[in-house]
Amino acid sequence: MGIRLGDVILPSKVLLAPMSGVTDRPFRKIVRKHGPSLVFSEMLASREMIHIFQQKTRDVKSISGIGEEEPFAVQLAGWDPQIMATAAKHLVDRGAKIVDLNMGCPAKKVVKRYAGSAIMKDLKLARDILVAVVNAVKVPVTLKMRTGWDDKSRNAPELAKIAEDIGIQMLTIHGRTRCQFYSGKADWRFIARVKETVDIPVIANGDITNAFEAKECLRQSKADGIMIGRGAYGRPWIVSQISLFLDDGFYRPPPKLMAQRDLLLEHVQEILTHYGRELGAKVSRKHICWYTKGLPSSANFRKDIFSKTQPKDLLLGIHQLYSFADMNMAA
Repeated sequence: MGIRLGDVILPSKVLLAPMSGVTDRPFRKIVRKHGPSLVFSEMLASREMIHIFQQKTRDVKSISGIGEEEPFAVQLAGWDPQIMATAAKHLVDRGAKIVDLNMGCPAKKVVKRYAGSAIMKDLKLARDILVAVVNAVKVPVTLKMRTGWDDKSRNAPELAKIAEDIGIQMLTIHGRTRCQFYSGKADWRFIARVKETVDIPVIANGDITNAFEAKECLRQSKADGIMIGRGAYGRPWIVSQISLFLDDGFYRPPPKLMAQRDLLLEHVQEILTHYGRELGAKVSRKHICWYTKGLPSSANFRKDIFSKTQPKDLLLGIHQLYSFADMNMAA
């Protein structure tokens, strides 16, 4: 049986994490092409969202897809309960079916404003935010957090229980503290302590880069599902690949090399269409680097790609690199 959040039944127990600058509409579209999955918008700043909605003529790229992608899940960050509640209501009014609250982002520019994982240091503020948003919308509200701020305050189980009592319908736990950032290893076993504390679904996140790690993460964490973040960089097929392995025990190999090339070309074209040619060329370069990492001569290629500003030069470079890689790997 799938994970149910109110009236929403998730299509898979493998979710794509909300990632700033990554999970835009082109990326979500490419991921969903490989199989059904719950994917999230990029992390949205609540105060900025309200400002954007007040400028009704402005094209809101960050939430493009509302009303077309089902279910559309958005993630909100912020520190003011009423502003977050207002932003959540605006997003739901425009078609969002799930609102996820960010109390896990470790970025300095986020925590210095007492948002993201900094909120875990103030459980009263956390409670106020959760109450305000849950009361403001009639769709499922979920929460993403870390194990705590640091090793001395790993209070995720306590915050999880508070969240459940308020009406949060799903929790995602990244198995590190904020002070770890992305160093060390994600503590999947600690996530099991959160799972023991609540009855709502718990999703494990952190250091899951292949199907076998996903299975081991579920064993250690006792979680109901997993969320893939950085492991999806340049590998949009990984979400459905892991989902199939967990559901049926079948390991589907990654696409063959030239199929990966075609997927990258399609992804770049989606980016160019979404952002326009000039900005799209800039946005696409990081994705090109992620897709091509590990290919023969890719190190020099990745250095060179950041000097390219014209889409035609990017596309030509992709064709040339993959042709070179195909010949060398076949030799």
